[in-house]
This record gives sequence, C-alpha cells and structure tokens, in this order.
Amino acid sequence: MKKANSVFLSCTLFLLCQSALAQSAMDMHSSSSCSVEQIDQAWVEGAEFIMGDDSTYKEEGPAHSVSVSGFWMDAHEVTNAQFAKFVEETSYITVAERSPDPADWPADVPTEFLQPGSVLFDPPAAGEPVENWWSWVPGTNWRHPDGPESNIAGKDNYPVIHIAFEDAEAYAKWTGRSLPTEAQFELAARNKRQSRYAWDGNKLAPDGHHHANTWQGSFPVENKPEDGHTGLAPVGCFEPNDYGLYDLIGNVWEWTSNWYYPEHNPTDSLNPSGPSQQDSYSSNHGESIARVIKGGSYLCAENYCLRFRPAAREAQDSGLGTSHIGFRTVKN
Repeated sequence: MKKANSVFLSCTLFLLCQSALAQSAMDMHSSSSCSVEQIDQAWVEGAEFIMGDDSTYKEEGPAHSVSVSGFWMDAHEVTNAQFAKFVEETSYITVAERSPDPADWPADVPTEFLQPGSVLFDPPAAGEPVENWWSWVPGTNWRHPDGPESNIAGKDNYPVIHIAFEDAEAYAKWTGRSLPTEAQFELAARNKRQSRYAWDGNKLAPDGHHHANTWQGSFPVENKPEDGHTGLAPVGCFEPNDYGLYDLIGNVWEWTSNWYYPEHNPTDSLNPSGPSQQDSYSSNHGESIARVIKGGSYLCAENYCLRFRPAAREAQDSGLGTSHIGFRTVKN
C-alpha cells in the first residue's frame, strides 16, 4: 500500500477502530484553573509488572510479565506552547497542514479529502450510525483545532492535537528524546499499582472523586461536567500520579512508538518494543499503517467504552491526527 494509503482509508480505519467517540466541546474551565508544577520530566523507575488485561478487550491480552528499565517521561502532554516553539525554531509543517499529492492516493478518493485538514466530531442525531459521527474538515489542524475559524489563543497549556505520528516523532527528535514504547507508557500509567485503574480501587470515580478527564453521562447524548470538563482540558487539572506525571489517563489519547497488533506477544518481555511493521496488523492486508495509542481520552464513557485504563490500547492510523490524540516524550 502506498505512503499513508489515503485520507479516505485513514478516516475509515479511525472510525472503525476508535472505541472512544464523543463530542468535541469547549472546555468549561479556562487554563488558569489548572496548573502544572514547573517540571520538565519525571523519573519512572524500572520495574517488572503484568502488562495487559485478559478481562476486558481481547486485544489487551494475553496479560504477561514484562520488565522495563527506568526512564524519564514528560510530566504532562506536549502543549500548544511547546509545539509552537518547535515549529517556530524549525519551520516544521504538520501533516494536517500539508496539501496531499493526488499521485499518492487512489483515483476514487473524494476531492474534499485531497485538501489539508483533519477530523472533527459531528454531534449525531438519535440513531445515526457511527460512520456519520465524524467529518473531515479542511483547514483543521493544531493551530485551528475546532475548524478553520478557530484558534488556540489563550490555550497555551492545552495539549496539542491534530498531530500525526510523524509530527510527534519529529518533535521528539528535536528534543533529543523519543516517543514512549507501549510498555513504558503502561508502566507509567499503572502508577505503581496492578489494579484495574491507575488509582486505588476498581472504580472510575471512587467516592465520587474523578482522577481523570473522561466522559460522564450516557454517551453520546449526554456529557455531564462531573469532572469539571466537557471537552479537552488544559494539562495538569488533576493530581499527578506517584511518579509525578499528569494525565496519563484521559484527556487525550497518546501516541506510542509501537506498531499495532491485536494482541500481545508474551515472549517479548524485556523492554518490549512490540512487533515490526512487517509483523504488525493491517486490516486491509496491505502494509500496516497503525500505531498503538494509549490512555483513553475525554471521549471515553463507561457506557460506551472502557479505555481509560492502563491496559487499554487502540489502533490508530499513523498518518491521521484527530481532535483527541496528543503525545508526550521519554528520555531513555
């Protein structure tokens, strides 16, 4: 399959694979209501732990023991301000801002997909199929996250979004770092625990206390602001975990360096890096373009998906950024 396949196929993979779909609403709080300690990265000590889960979704198994060496990880998701500095110093242009070359795409790809843009949620009418919940909107990118007329003024501390895998990787290389492996991300997200969630107990909001920005209410028709937000939140609105890391669960999905395969390889147990591209999974039996994303997002609801768990994983087309996927980096 050609480079990045097609935007049409990218959207199709996104729509079929994403389990956490919801409205892209404006955050109810300003960035001044959330704060992050002035810390660049936090140390995640090496550990042996049980990676994966056999009790929820098939692709999360088999649960198996892995050993991961210690590493430094960004304390929070990369923000608009941080990404803007990268762009200013390098003149980098993201995938969503580039004009597609028609020669790279099949002849039957709709014309509207051959424009720079990205995917936005379109609130569904009752009974409307999932395929109609999202729209390709030309002019949407990290600078214009809610469509071409929007901007990021006053949102310096929000996670940068509409970032494709190669954009995240380019930023990481600029910092002298890399994207986390799936195992590194899961170790950090488990928060020194082996429980279902990243905090004590087996409830999303124990005693009514929310630890992450997720969806409350009946998806997709009702999103209650019980956690203080009904959409994307600035970084650091919830307490850090035991490593001093923020928002590893919820807010935005995050890119990892792993190619996607719909199950774990239990023999890949020492600093696992996942399958090669050749051995990874392609739904159309062509060259794989899917990477693993982790952590869930503000679009995850208890009645629709359970992706706000450390073991949760999802396939995402590496050539497609969306309104609820971000990233952070690690230093090994």
